[in-house]
Amino acid sequence: MATEAKRAKLDDDSEFSPLHNFLNWCNQVGLILSNKVHVCKEGTVAEYGMIAKDKIEEGDILFTIPRSALLHQGTSKISALLELEKSSLASSSGWVPLLLALLYEYTSLQSHWQSYLSLWMDFKTLDQPMFWSEEEREGLLRGTGIPEAVNTDLANIQKEYTDVVLPFIARHPDVWNRDKHTLEMYTKLVAFVMAYSFQEPQEVDEDDEKGGKTCNPPIMVPMADMLNHVSNHNACLEFTPVRMHKHFMNNLKMVCVRPIYKGEEVFNTYGQMANWQLLHMYGFTEPYPSNSNDTADIPISVLYKSVVEGGQSNLDQQLVDERWEMLCQMTQNRETFVFGKQGCLTDTELHAFLKVLCMSTEEFSEFKENQVWEDVDEDWISIAFSNEGLPGLKASWKELIHKAAHHTLRSYSVCGDSDQSLIENKAILARLSRREQNAVQVRYGQKSILYRLMELTK
Repeated sequence: MATEAKRAKLDDDSEFSPLHNFLNWCNQVGLILSNKVHVCKEGTVAEYGMIAKDKIEEGDILFTIPRSALLHQGTSKISALLELEKSSLASSSGWVPLLLALLYEYTSLQSHWQSYLSLWMDFKTLDQPMFWSEEEREGLLRGTGIPEAVNTDLANIQKEYTDVVLPFIARHPDVWNRDKHTLEMYTKLVAFVMAYSFQEPQEVDEDDEKGGKTCNPPIMVPMADMLNHVSNHNACLEFTPVRMHKHFMNNLKMVCVRPIYKGEEVFNTYGQMANWQLLHMYGFTEPYPSNSNDTADIPISVLYKSVVEGGQSNLDQQLVDERWEMLCQMTQNRETFVFGKQGCLTDTELHAFLKVLCMSTEEFSEFKENQVWEDVDEDWISIAFSNEGLPGLKASWKELIHKAAHHTLRSYSVCGDSDQSLIENKAILARLSRREQNAVQVRYGQKSILYRLMELTK
């Protein structure tokens, strides 16, 4: 993964280094590491990583993690207390029990996970945009959607800490210390969970008559979070469920998904993540154009602006607003249309908006009266809103998409030509700060998709 480092490299490679202590801890807890790999700092794209010592074949197991080594609210020393207070710890994020467990374990010298958590040294190397100044976010990331996402995150963290965490701390002064377990530390741990946690796969409950699924909270998975991410990854974390007495026991294994040759780095995947998501959640990006999952959003509000621009009579405006309100209700108030490198990823919703907005007055009156969509082949929609199909759309539809893409491009903090020059001149790009480099990668990746969209709909 030719990306920015998730974590700054440490200088200490001695037997007393955090990495050495962590690897000893892994042996003690029964984590089995293949002799074909080794964890190190040299030769990796970030602070830590995993390098192949020999050729690794597809299907080979790189390491196996016992469930007892995982860190979450159920394995923490305070698990009983968290379970007892479960009803009072509910929040919109669902992360409070895990974060309280991390607060406790990180500040406890006797923690079972001390050697694991000490790898992060006060989390000073976390560099998601939530730790940037507001001026930096606005100056470098305006138009990308990240500043808005960060503002929402910070407001939710503040509210969750004030409304849920502080009352819990006050009820248990023998365990918690408000001066030590602060909002600042809580925010760092939120970023830690964002960047390093894993989500267990949802399991179908066979005893549930409705066949419902359980929504699992995030968990911390030592060793698995040492691997770096790239969209074209060569390894994947697998949860292998084993049914025992109506409970699922999961053996976690990192499995090679394509051959890895001696000297190559082992890369996991964090999912199909666009660069703006990687920067927002993890603090790094993939260099253009390597991220095959990159996307650009067109806010629905921009599509509305494209419809009404040019000046209309009050009657026309009323008709537009009536259609718009109906569409927003029918599409559950979607905020953006998402475009990837191959076309629109929210094609069904975009098709609905364009169809209704471009109806004649008579067609809309009939539609409003019946409120019944005619059956449309989903395969046709997928093809029609792909890069190959976009040029063949109705002229009125293309015009709206074209205008919306143009307005979206104008919202960025830096013009496209400047970003293109930086992307093409590696020497100048390398002289920028890490934050500036990541911002360039996000901006230009999104802009290139929007420029392509404008070209296809002109």
